[in-house]
Amino acid sequence: MSSFALMLLILAVVFILTGVKTVPQGMKYTVERFGRYVRTLEPGLNLIVPFIDRIGRKMNMMEQVLDVPSQEVITQDNAMVQVDGVVFFQVLDAAKAAYEVHNLEYAILNLTMTNIRTVMGSMALDELLSKRDEINARLLTVVDEATSPWGTKITRIEIKDITPPKDLVNAMARQMKAERDKRAAILESEGLRQAAILKADGEKQAQILKAEGEKEAAFREAEARERLAQAEAVAIRTVSEAIASGSLQAINYFVASKYIEAFQTVATAPNQKVIMLPIEASGILGSLEGIGELAKEAFLKDKPHA
Repeated sequence: MSSFALMLLILAVVFILTGVKTVPQGMKYTVERFGRYVRTLEPGLNLIVPFIDRIGRKMNMMEQVLDVPSQEVITQDNAMVQVDGVVFFQVLDAAKAAYEVHNLEYAILNLTMTNIRTVMGSMALDELLSKRDEINARLLTVVDEATSPWGTKITRIEIKDITPPKDLVNAMARQMKAERDKRAAILESEGLRQAAILKADGEKQAQILKAEGEKEAAFREAEARERLAQAEAVAIRTVSEAIASGSLQAINYFVASKYIEAFQTVATAPNQKVIMLPIEASGILGSLEGIGELAKEAFLKDKPHA
């Protein structure tokens, strides 16, 4: 009797242990009853009906990464390139991921590769190389929408490498070099143009300043001539008044002044090297004496008024 009880106890323990299931963190287990999905076990300690229920699929609920193998893609302008990438996805619904699609990872991988050919095949090579973010965004939208019924979320799709053929790479390098040479020539010609403009502007300003200086000099010279003429007119008027009053000194001053002017003109002529003139020293001295007397009289007239 004791042996039978012990056997029953052992069977009860085995029965209980068979129904106890521990699910690790980051995982979810599906439970099948006679081959049909019943429920999903959450992380932690769970109980199922032994011999009736069984664990169906063990689904990883953490974010996962798939490498997209390299494949050939023909662009819109008939250029063939090698493309590879990576896909990040996460299972949100364990039951759908387990029973809505067979081999989830393989399905996501093939769907991604097909859409890479579709998206990149609709673009030219230049766009393909310069708009990688746009390609990633378009792929993410399309693939995420397609995998949504499978209970998964595509979090990111990244194109890793885009490799054109070698001859095309060489042609692109030559084109880039020609474009840089063109920009350098344009910048150089623009610099020469600006230098010529600045030089011409400087010469223009110099000519303007020179013309203004010549104008100012001419004005000063004309003003000086005007003052000289006014002074000479005053002197002539004074001499004329003195002559009219019968002053001999005024007559001598007038004659001596004209005599000296005539002598200066002859002396400064460029074609005269030797000057021989009959000069009477006493006449010149008398004229100079007359000039002194005239100046003395003018000084004596002005003194009483002071």
